[in-house]
Amino acid sequence: MTFHWFLPTSGDSDQVGAATVTAGAARHDRAATVAYLAEVGRAAEANGFAAVLTPVGAGCPDPWIVCAAVAQHTERLGMLVAVRAGFALPTLIAQQAEAFQAVSGGRLSLNIVTGGDPAEQRAYGDFLGHDERYARTGEFIEVLRRAWAGRPFDHAGPHYRVDGGGLATPLDDPPPVYFGGASPAAEAVAARHADTYLMWGEPPAAIAARVTRIQALAAERGRTLRTGLRLHVIARPTSADAWAEADRLLAGMSPERIAAAQARFRRMDSVGQARMAALNAGRTDGLTVAPNLWAGVGLVREGAGTALVGSYAEVAAPDRRVRNARRRRIHPLRLAAPGGGGAGRRRGAAPCPRDARPTSRGDVARALTQVTPRRWVGRAPQVLRSPTGRRATPARSPGGSPAAR
Repeated sequence: MTFHWFLPTSGDSDQVGAATVTAGAARHDRAATVAYLAEVGRAAEANGFAAVLTPVGAGCPDPWIVCAAVAQHTERLGMLVAVRAGFALPTLIAQQAEAFQAVSGGRLSLNIVTGGDPAEQRAYGDFLGHDERYARTGEFIEVLRRAWAGRPFDHAGPHYRVDGGGLATPLDDPPPVYFGGASPAAEAVAARHADTYLMWGEPPAAIAARVTRIQALAAERGRTLRTGLRLHVIARPTSADAWAEADRLLAGMSPERIAAAQARFRRMDSVGQARMAALNAGRTDGLTVAPNLWAGVGLVREGAGTALVGSYAEVAAPDRRVRNARRRRIHPLRLAAPGGGGAGRRRGAAPCPRDARPTSRGDVARALTQVTPRRWVGRAPQVLRSPTGRRATPARSPGGSPAAR
């Protein structure tokens, strides 16, 4: 199993807020300077995480530019760059990927994003409907891969036309393509074009059903498909500490912020976002939707809205669910701190060996004590709440913060 981290390109906070838009964002205690993002990247690299994901949207800087900068301050850490399909020609993206591989030493992966907020899409100048956007994404990936092949080609489709396109020479290390989406239109694109199909955290039975379905769709096309899961994590020495941190995060979500975020989610046409919203129903109680799985993040944050909450041992437990995940090819597991993505290393923590790489949740729990433990060099985000569902207002401990997403 491979583990990724999250690069908080819009800044870090000790509260939960929007990740890709400015509306609803929590205050940012640490600006996303190149120096700070490089610190996050080096901490993730030192603790064995394979790559970092960067978001894309109207409220965060361009991930190509940010990742190119951070790559110069790390040695092995992969850069999972989010690309909004339809906002640039796939032939141009092919050329950008070629350049990024050259300057980073082959560390690029692409997360192809279709977009799920019609208002945001229109603000960028994109007026296509939901299913048509996914059809364009499928064609986008098809043209992108043909360009990487380094042979002149022509293409005439509903969304793109190319005459004599393609890179001058084949790209020796084409980036893996990650892709997510919960609608039938999205699943069809994933089954045909993606290398790894990404999901946001849901109760185990729901994830198992989705993995079975997407693998069957890929098999019908003669393909095999890896699957990945994206989660926040709030890990502390004890379960009580972790749930107290969740309570603190919940207490920081004002009714006004929750209402505004939920109104935005309702206008979106993303099926995945609707599934996240259904887990919390806009309520501040009953947010524990499976053992150690808390849906409070999704009250105010778009996208991945659930977090694993518990002691290091609980979060890392190699139980039946993890073994089932391995059998179902859940790979990678993408983690981050709910408020932003994570941030400093604990003072005095010794980094893992240079060749270390987490291969289990147990390894990750140990790495979390290095990357996002109780004392941070600066403040970092988290998110969770009590198993009883009550809204608590615990005293804020200095430097308290969650673990991973």
